[in-house]
Amino acid sequence: MDSPVRIDKWLWAARFFKTRSLAREAISGGKVHLNGYRVKPGRALKPGDSLRVQRGEDETIITVLELSARRGPASVAQTLYAETAESRERREQLAAQRKLEREQHASRERRPDKRQRRRLVRFKQEID
Repeated sequence: MDSPVRIDKWLWAARFFKTRSLAREAISGGKVHLNGYRVKPGRALKPGDSLRVQRGEDETIITVLELSARRGPASVAQTLYAETAESRERREQLAAQRKLEREQHASRERRPDKRQRRRLVRFKQEID
């Protein structure tokens, strides 16, 4: 596609955001930088541009390979850009760290069941 594509439309087509309005909000909120600068949602992209997209805790640095204004399957959307190696590595490290934290919090003991609660009540009554 040779015609220019708006950055919000491209981010939606490349499946970085579920809707164009979410892409527009992220761009307006400073979560997307084009070649190191904040941009407006209507800015035109061209192949070779560098984008930094921040979604939650994840920050992705990509290079635009192809332009598309149509949202297609995820396999096609992944061909529109190339993520830098250091960006992918940092994202994977953060994901592993979050997984570890979740596992640590998941190992908490569960609440006492009915039988255990009855024993606790009996124990407390004996002490009084």
